[in-house]
Amino acid sequence: MATFLFDKIIFGPVKSRRLGISLGINLLPTDSKVCSFDCVYCECGRNPKKFKKKVTLPARGEVKEKLEAMLIKMVAKKQLPDVITFAGNGEPTLHPEFAGIINDTIELCKKLTPKARVAVLSNATMLHKKPVFDALLKIDDNIQKLDSAFEETIKLMDCPNDSFDLNRVVQQLAAFRGKVIIQTMFVRGTVEEQKIDNTTNKEIEAWIRLLQIIKPSQVMIYTIDRDTPVNTLEKISLDELNSIATRIRALGFTVQVSG
Repeated sequence: MATFLFDKIIFGPVKSRRLGISLGINLLPTDSKVCSFDCVYCECGRNPKKFKKKVTLPARGEVKEKLEAMLIKMVAKKQLPDVITFAGNGEPTLHPEFAGIINDTIELCKKLTPKARVAVLSNATMLHKKPVFDALLKIDDNIQKLDSAFEETIKLMDCPNDSFDLNRVVQQLAAFRGKVIIQTMFVRGTVEEQKIDNTTNKEIEAWIRLLQIIKPSQVMIYTIDRDTPVNTLEKISLDELNSIATRIRALGFTVQVSG
């Protein structure tokens, strides 16, 4: 199925299902995806097996300059964003200047659009890096992926590129002491003749146990909404998502559902 890449460093604003009017920041290349996961449902497609040329990431100064220019335009038009979101063509925390870019963004927000939140959509693979962890503590919406409580399911759905230790990730998420939002994609289907389904009772019960360890401020659950690189995946119904939400709300969690 058709997928797409963000062709700019600053993109949007777009209407986000979860965040409102979102101005996006892409810290990855504008012509290829770079990610520590290779999720079967990623709207940006699968990771390239080979890069045609050396990958270059936008410099910290360039990101700040382009963000400031866009915010000045939006202020002039009185069309301010609800949130400035780090997302784009892969994992934003892979950028070596991520922490500094976060500082620049917070500074620009205070100056130009003080009501806007700063959000990061991340897959939680770089939390072992202290500068990344500390930078995420400074933002408003620290949104971290946790698609399953089982490594085998994560390997099927998210396809980590490197050694992946779920227990370590959970400990790091818990170390935020509640200043984290857990985001979970629910899908079912097959990938290379292997069944994927993280909506079973076994999956949900184990996932809930991890939520009770992590104690996030909020849980975001959603399903596929755009084209995916694998066409054997099934969108989960809103009724089923709401049923999952009811179970975790009963435990005191704040939940946002996007069908």
